[in-house]
Amino acid sequence: MKKVALITGSKGGIGSAISSQLVNDGFRVIATYSTGKHESAAEWFAEKGFKEDQVRLFELDVTNAEECAERLCTLVQEEGTIDVLVNNAGITRDGQFKKMTAQAWRNVIDTNLNSLFNVTQPLFGAMCEKGNGRIINISSVNGQKGQFGQTNYSAAKAGMIGFSKALAFEGAKSGVTVNVVAPGYTGTPMVEQMKPEVLEAIKSQIPMKRLATPQEIAESVSFLASDAGAYITGSTLSVNGGLHMH
Repeated sequence: MKKVALITGSKGGIGSAISSQLVNDGFRVIATYSTGKHESAAEWFAEKGFKEDQVRLFELDVTNAEECAERLCTLVQEEGTIDVLVNNAGITRDGQFKKMTAQAWRNVIDTNLNSLFNVTQPLFGAMCEKGNGRIINISSVNGQKGQFGQTNYSAAKAGMIGFSKALAFEGAKSGVTVNVVAPGYTGTPMVEQMKPEVLEAIKSQIPMKRLATPQEIAESVSFLASDAGAYITGSTLSVNGGLHMH
């Protein structure tokens, strides 16, 4: 039986790389997509060349606690188990705090932080009962060091780290590990569409003078999901080229 990994935000630059990596690692991947976005999810599935036994597309509104509880409980019954959960769903609504709207604040907190509760809570008990599970939360260097114009995003990404440390305590005795991968600036299609001068300015601040590749983030997740990562819990793996050392 293949192990099963559920990935939120699976279609983005980092999410796509994680999905492909875990398929290559032999997992059956449950790839979530936003409500009403089946067509673009199906296009992504075809573009990546996935097969039905490798990847299952799964519609889920990660901001809706009731829907997550209901749909994920059904999913566990259908799949038999969820061995690995990767919380990767995230959005940005950047703006200086003095001009930030309550809506921009709420949207980012709902998608990036409240989704952690909504998606993890229905799955955590079953993992503990089974005596095995891996939860990997994708934070950001900006949750560690802060970033101008990103109070909402930085708050959410920092919150993910605190959540992971606390949940790691609760899962440890049951064989469930909880860890964070905190990427720095990563060469996703979205980032690479930035103006060349902006990209160069970003790279100049990074000691390694380059962006991470999505594959480098995916391989960090792969390591934490593997047998080699079994004794690591409550940790944050910073993959940022030395941009923020602490």
